Amino acid sequence: MFSGFMANTWAVATIVAVVAGVVGFFIVLRGSAFVADAVPQGAFAGAAGASLLGINTLIGLAVASLAGALGIGWLGRRGRRDVATALALVVMLGLGALFLSFSVEYAPEIESLLFGEVLGVSAAEIAPIAVLGALSIAAIMVLYRPLLLTSVMPELAEARGVRADRIEMYFLVIVALATSMTLPVVGALLIFSLMIGPPAAARSFTDKPMHAMALSVLIAVGTVWASIAASYDTNWPVGFFVGAIGAGCYGAGRGWAAWRGTTRIRPAGPWREAREHGQEPANVRL
Repeated sequence: MFSGFMANTWAVATIVAVVAGVVGFFIVLRGSAFVADAVPQGAFAGAAGASLLGINTLIGLAVASLAGALGIGWLGRRGRRDVATALALVVMLGLGALFLSFSVEYAPEIESLLFGEVLGVSAAEIAPIAVLGALSIAAIMVLYRPLLLTSVMPELAEARGVRADRIEMYFLVIVALATSMTLPVVGALLIFSLMIGPPAAARSFTDKPMHAMALSVLIAVGTVWASIAASYDTNWPVGFFVGAIGAGCYGAGRGWAAWRGTTRIRPAGPWREAREHGQEPANVRL
């Protein structure tokens, strides 16, 4: 499991999980889950077009991801973002279907863009993915403060001169970069699961942004490792385990948040009753 071609799988999956955990934190914080779904699923149209033209599918992926992200950002500034995202996704999926109808020669390659080939990663794919992953994380770190401010307090950000629409466009470009980097290896469905499940779970466990981001990365890495091991033993799709484990982590996070809220609210009664009667509360657990 840890030798031969599987060594490449572990390395690439770890890189992808780290990037997904970092970028996904802001996707969840900004409420951009639909965008994170639309960009990678629609990007396969670029790969289909590149295959039809006989050029590298990575070029098509990059162009389609960037065009889709910029299109969503531009249309979203002039109307509802969810409508703009849906329209961009429909157009890109329609183009992908059109390109595929011209030729079925590359059907297996295009199918892998949806479901990935994480168990068949070559050594040549590690370096480009690592470089693009580092660029994605570096961009997030550079934009960390304005991203956080426009995500949590957009009115305050505008008052401080931070252009929310410009930050949104930058962020969509980062999502496109992360998508084009990981799509050929893990697929649109897998990267979407990683960008939503672990970050959403992490936000349920802690309210501190840096802690939540670090926890998101840890959960994403753990999810990928457990999924690869389970897929290797059972021969079931990796995407199934990623989705199931991610949903389980989110459920655990919501359960923890509910329990923590209950334990915090429960002492309020005795404390309040004691104070109202002029007594000092005793043996009340916080």
